[in-house]
Amino acid sequence: MSTSLPARHRRTLVASLIATGLLLSGCGLESGATPADDGPTTLGFVNGGSTEFHTCLQESIANTARSNFAKLVTVNSHQDAARELANIQDMIARHVDAIILQTVNTTALKSDIAKARSAHIPIFLTSVSADPSDILGAVVVDLKAVGKLDADWIEDDAAGREVQVAVIAGAPGAASDLLVGGFTKGLPVNAKVVANQPAMFVAAKAKTVAASMIKAHPDLDYAFVANEEMAFAARKAFDAAGGKKVRIVTVNGTDEALAALKDGRFAATVSNSAKDTGELAVTNAISLLRKEKVEKIATTPARLITRSNADTAPLYCPSDGS
Repeated sequence: MSTSLPARHRRTLVASLIATGLLLSGCGLESGATPADDGPTTLGFVNGGSTEFHTCLQESIANTARSNFAKLVTVNSHQDAARELANIQDMIARHVDAIILQTVNTTALKSDIAKARSAHIPIFLTSVSADPSDILGAVVVDLKAVGKLDADWIEDDAAGREVQVAVIAGAPGAASDLLVGGFTKGLPVNAKVVANQPAMFVAAKAKTVAASMIKAHPDLDYAFVANEEMAFAARKAFDAAGGKKVRIVTVNGTDEALAALKDGRFAATVSNSAKDTGELAVTNAISLLRKEKVEKIATTPARLITRSNADTAPLYCPSDGS
């Protein structure tokens, strides 16, 4: 697609080599998951769902655990807070040294953390944080800042015009709320949110929501979509209903989205690499368990990506292109 693609392929090849053996650990395993590798440290990873972000995060965590000679067991909560607590209990029964948690609901965290602490097993969070005294550590994505980056782009693009904006959110109660809050609060006064509805991070639901929105608001100018999988579905729905002029801003920075930026299907996205988050989670968790000096609450870098700088976006998933 551009002269810089070979360089991106080289980055992908390196990531693919690192990922060798990943399939032995599995992705999206249930509570019957088995350890990924032998090692002195046993980490449990409780994943929150099955979107591309969750899958790439798990691949990154598995790769990094393996390269650090750590044993890894994984479970998936599938966006269910009750299942998440059961998964925490499962990890406790496995006597893991620490639990890395991608929560489905920030409200559920209190119970999750209390349950693990009562068993003297520390929790390390990804994407969001909690009271630092209650957790081993965290790698956070500043989701409010991520949402604001997309809002800032709309402010620049609208250039003072009165515009209509739709929001297709993810699952209420966790990352989506922070993301959408950062976006809506960051919008200029000339940008009016005329529709705001969750689609649970499910592409098929996002397509239905988008179709309903464009029917109710045929003059819609922009749509903020809480992840790229839903954004692709929304794009199809808008186009099918005569809404090709709707400019989509979204979040993640996958290779598929970079291609969509270049051909105009998306207007902007915000890169928050799942690969980087997973690597930091494992290395920092192990260091903190060893009482080594490392940042307790680390942040995954976020960056606005448009057509003009798509070729320089960081690698999102360790297995992209493999």
